[in-house]
Amino acid sequence: DTIVDVKFSGVSWYKNEGFYYSSYDKPKGSELSEKTDRHKLYYHQLGTVQSQDQLIFGGDPDEKYRYVGGGVTDDQRYLVVSASNATSGNKLYIMDFERPELGFITIVGHSDSDTSVIDTDGTTLYLSTNLDAPNKRVVRTDLSAPTSEHWKDIIPEKEHVLSINTAGGYLFAEYMVDAISQVFQYDYNGNEIRQINLPGPGSAGGFGAEKDETELFYSFTNYTTPGSVYKMDITSGASELFITPAIDFNSEDYTSEQVFYTSKDGTKVPMIITYKKGLKRDGKNPTILYGYGGFNISLTPSFSIVNAVWLEQGGIYAVPNIRGGGEYGKNWHKAGTQMQKQNVFDDFIAAAEYLIENDYTSSDYLAVRGGSNGGLLVGAVMTQRPDLMRVALPAVGVLDMLRYHTFTAGAGWGYDYGTAQDSAEMFNYLLGYSPVHNVKPGVAYPATLVTTGDHDDRVVPAHSFKFAAELQAKQSGDAPVLIRIETDAGHGAGTPVSKTIEQYSDIFGFTLFHMGYRVLPEDVGERLKT
Repeated sequence: DTIVDVKFSGVSWYKNEGFYYSSYDKPKGSELSEKTDRHKLYYHQLGTVQSQDQLIFGGDPDEKYRYVGGGVTDDQRYLVVSASNATSGNKLYIMDFERPELGFITIVGHSDSDTSVIDTDGTTLYLSTNLDAPNKRVVRTDLSAPTSEHWKDIIPEKEHVLSINTAGGYLFAEYMVDAISQVFQYDYNGNEIRQINLPGPGSAGGFGAEKDETELFYSFTNYTTPGSVYKMDITSGASELFITPAIDFNSEDYTSEQVFYTSKDGTKVPMIITYKKGLKRDGKNPTILYGYGGFNISLTPSFSIVNAVWLEQGGIYAVPNIRGGGEYGKNWHKAGTQMQKQNVFDDFIAAAEYLIENDYTSSDYLAVRGGSNGGLLVGAVMTQRPDLMRVALPAVGVLDMLRYHTFTAGAGWGYDYGTAQDSAEMFNYLLGYSPVHNVKPGVAYPATLVTTGDHDDRVVPAHSFKFAAELQAKQSGDAPVLIRIETDAGHGAGTPVSKTIEQYSDIFGFTLFHMGYRVLPEDVGERLKT
């Protein structure tokens, strides 16, 4: 069977007969730039053609949704549908396959919170929600009365952000403590069984398995530890290493430290700084400051072979957990949205100033990098503080803040950004930081390598084209402004290894060259020969 035009969708199987998936109507205009804002859920019966697929949800002409997802519960009894018009907040519905005549039953009928069904037991529903709980909680309710006034807390909201999973008849609560994982095991009545002993400070995930399983497999990583898989006995909580990748990288030669710095408005922000042991803090270390700061997405420690190459060359890799992300829950996210977006840029600028003031690096050896919403971050910071960095590396960035919502999925980002159509006040706020509109003549901007993909239908490449053109036309300094356009490529996911190597060779080469290097800082030639 072949299914086409599937976007922003998972696949959820119903028994072994068919599956549910989500799709947009074909756009009438350019397939790469036309707005897509009516998502629909379909059921595909195996052995049939797609034209016969059954429309399940999203067909009401009076109510459209930009994002619709459907999933069948593990017991194969229910279909759960999440519907939203933004990247934050969702309505939640459930259908009982044993009582299809009831249609969809509303669990949450508004988009003021993020709620999902994590498990079912007969007519008992277990939900994860941030409704009245910015850091999330786990609640229990019954299908006969599923709305919020009937919810009972199983795991109440706590100080740190919660994500939840189920395995072997237990709940596994993964808490994010200053961007570092802590995991606890609970029974279904909310009684704590134990804290899971993790291999060290870092990011752990994947604590999921079927109800009848006695063991599970979870992943662990940090900035110096390649992602490894551990096997855990659910009854005893004991873990053992199951598999780790064979990588020519000695983690023992490197270290990460977490610092807390003060942003412009006095907010304390954490940052993890990774480098080779023995580093001299003399202000001359090539440094990449990487950020995102949006959409409730958390930057937790994870290993990247690309970053390992940078570290091997004596570079510093620094990641601040700035506002707009999800590291401290919904309130941390909201503090970096719409007319508070400047907080995100201020947090990033303060991170750069911390690195410089504490002699990790200096402006002459600092590069700033981010992708997608992080590309916006780089574009805004380099236009507000061009003196702060030597190199700017905005990747697949949202850079035209007055028109972003008119392209493809852009209208769904209004929760984070607001749109120019919302109000005159919002128009002026967006205009005040929109990178495309804030490149000024007579300003010396850092050496800039803009990167994009010619088939990016998430953030259309027009953003990058406009920004590069503005910089090239108005740059008053000697530093070059280049744009690198990857052909037959999109927003970045699924990029083959060969293209990744080529891309980062260009990025690191450009960065080091404009920091004054004409040869690699570290000679790896002998090792490469072997």
